[in-house]
Amino acid sequence: MKSYSSLFLVLVYLIAFQAFGKATLSHQMRTTAETFLATLTAEQKVTANLPFDSEWRYDWNYTPRQRKGLPLKQMSDAQRKAAMSLVKTALSNKGMEKTEAIIGLEYVLRQVEKRPENDTYRDPENYAFAVFGTPDAKQPWAWSMEGHHLSLHFTLVDGKVEFLPSFFGSNPGIVLPGFIQEGKQVLKDEADAAFQLLNSFDEQQITKVLISDKAPSDMVTTNKRSVDLEKREGLALRDMKPTQQEMFKGLINTYLNRYHVTLKDQELSKISKADLNEICFVWMGNKEPTIGAGKGHYYRIHGPTLLIEYDNTQNNGNHVHSVVRDLTNDWGEDLLKMHYEASHKK
Repeated sequence: MKSYSSLFLVLVYLIAFQAFGKATLSHQMRTTAETFLATLTAEQKVTANLPFDSEWRYDWNYTPRQRKGLPLKQMSDAQRKAAMSLVKTALSNKGMEKTEAIIGLEYVLRQVEKRPENDTYRDPENYAFAVFGTPDAKQPWAWSMEGHHLSLHFTLVDGKVEFLPSFFGSNPGIVLPGFIQEGKQVLKDEADAAFQLLNSFDEQQITKVLISDKAPSDMVTTNKRSVDLEKREGLALRDMKPTQQEMFKGLINTYLNRYHVTLKDQELSKISKADLNEICFVWMGNKEPTIGAGKGHYYRIHGPTLLIEYDNTQNNGNHVHSVVRDLTNDWGEDLLKMHYEASHKK
């Protein structure tokens, strides 16, 4: 009887600890956002703090252009530190490394394209921060970081955090010899794990996985507000061998490892409940990792709730785009629906 009581207490502790962890992340984001906004002038707040119901909350892109929000170039050192602290609450150490490396590639592109040091097209300071609504424990609010090859969006509702859609890109995919940061490959893990999985398939499996010898010129779903991709193609996890299943799960984790462990765990729990066995892997284009040879490749991970796309076709196959999306809760849509339904019942 005593052992059962001890086990019950352990379970209660674990459940409470998990709930506390989620609350802590939401609270930490809220207080960090408040700190960031407090550093801004009244004029800067007009630019950085937009209404929660603004259509700009759904605007995302991965090209070098001007964004809504306050860019790093218009911030003081203290304000930049406060802005980046907000990103640190959401990402893992690995995710922060990739974020900083992607921003750093703007210097490489200046050299590759022979642009001056003060060029504003390839600009490591052209990354904008926006807070939508008022950071609040009871009312929905959101925040984003947007720039070339980075698009991070977080929606907070009733103590819960939704972190998708989320985009990480890399140009160059690998920095070629003769340029600063030579050999740098920001999204190396995402490429290596996928090729390892691809090369493990037998001939029969490959016929299901490889649906085209030509890769698309970009991600199939691009940057649309909602995903329009109903049909799942390729090889399902249930039809893979045990070692391949572990590789496939490892590839999914490669993407989710970018984020705070709380966010990673909640997404893993969600895709498992929706049936992990139904997640499919599909490949298009070149089956060898040839860089800069004009032979691009693309793969997709597509399940009932999860979509991951990876495309490396531009710039002769040395320009990577990758996105993670929640097919049921992008922009916190499910969370918001539950929140507003609960509000009407009161």
